[in-house]
Amino acid sequence: VQKDRFKLNELVLYDNNAERQEAVGVIVRHVVEMFDPELKLTLTTDPEVAMADADFIFAQMRVGLYAMREQDEKIPLKYGVVGQETCGPGGMAYGLRSIPGVFQVIDDVRKYAPEAWIINYSNPAAIVAEATRRKYNNYKILNICDMPVEIEARMAEILGCELDDIEVDYFGLNHFGWYTSVRCKGVDVTDKLKEHVRKYGYISEASLNDALVKDPDWAHTFKNAATISTLFQDYLPNTYYQYYLLPDACVEYMDINNTRGMQVVNGREKRIFDASAALKRGEKVDLTQFYVGVHGRFIVDVVKSLAKDLRHRQLVIVPNNGAIENLSDDATVEIPAYITDRGAEPVRVGKIPRFYKGLIEQQDACEGLVVEAVIEGSYQKALEAFTLNRTIPSARVAKEVLDDMIEANKGYWPELK
Repeated sequence: VQKDRFKLNELVLYDNNAERQEAVGVIVRHVVEMFDPELKLTLTTDPEVAMADADFIFAQMRVGLYAMREQDEKIPLKYGVVGQETCGPGGMAYGLRSIPGVFQVIDDVRKYAPEAWIINYSNPAAIVAEATRRKYNNYKILNICDMPVEIEARMAEILGCELDDIEVDYFGLNHFGWYTSVRCKGVDVTDKLKEHVRKYGYISEASLNDALVKDPDWAHTFKNAATISTLFQDYLPNTYYQYYLLPDACVEYMDINNTRGMQVVNGREKRIFDASAALKRGEKVDLTQFYVGVHGRFIVDVVKSLAKDLRHRQLVIVPNNGAIENLSDDATVEIPAYITDRGAEPVRVGKIPRFYKGLIEQQDACEGLVVEAVIEGSYQKALEAFTLNRTIPSARVAKEVLDDMIEANKGYWPELK
């Protein structure tokens, strides 16, 4: 869609799972033919073919696929603990699986395309970003997440403006942050937005036809922002804070027999594979259901700014290095930054209040311990991480959940001793 402003010479889809690659590739091939038939499209399971001479590598992976996501969600729920993909014990389990896979991809990129930019949005982004910082010092690696821009799209709907009109100030960790101010066409609209969110969450009349808001789980999530915003009125929350500040209510809502991962397998994933099979049979398929939303536009905008030194202001995940003045320099934070051809230039946030600092430091320690557990193969570090997490009520429960997850993740996690 943006081919006139950001022309690609070649698009390569790389996966180590040939069957899934081909199924997705059928759909991508048809979409490319609709919008840019001259674009060369390559599908491969060979990292050298995929990466040699690449300028930009978009890295997103799910180690263990949805079968392991289901375990990430179900095991905690057995103990009355939040069962979620990126937060709580599920997120830590996912991180323990993801880090070795992300390291392998980065090593392959550096072997075959040493100067390529890696735009990484593999989940859990906070843990993965901390791991890449420690091992690679994030050389030509930019870690991003699309959840903030999804929330900003809801803000634009509430305010009756366009997403491009919105500019925010924000601080925190990935899936663990706060909007301190929001401007629409340069005018501060923070108080107006707070008033709405405290009553209705991030839902408005304009958003009711949005596909994400139509989803009952996402509607519930967007509404929970009302409770958090009422309890803590300084700032507006990232929606993922519901899992840390309202874990009891989240567990009460969750269904161990129909977790979010199970819904995705029976919903979005099934639609993709059904559409792929239909296209192979020569049937017509409505491909608009697979067009990207604001998240896809965000990712392209980030890369355009990297490629052309546009200095677009985006929320990205970077080493703190003094941006949040009273937080450790080596914390991996999510804050606004200007995206240049040299990478992200973070905006200075200044000092943050004690309550928010305390929340962030606890979560940062938790995520850092997950990374150390992987690198050192340390059971003790993993136990400490699970014990520190706000979603887990005690060290005893932390150990029980961790031990169950070790069993479930045999062959995926490094051996923890």
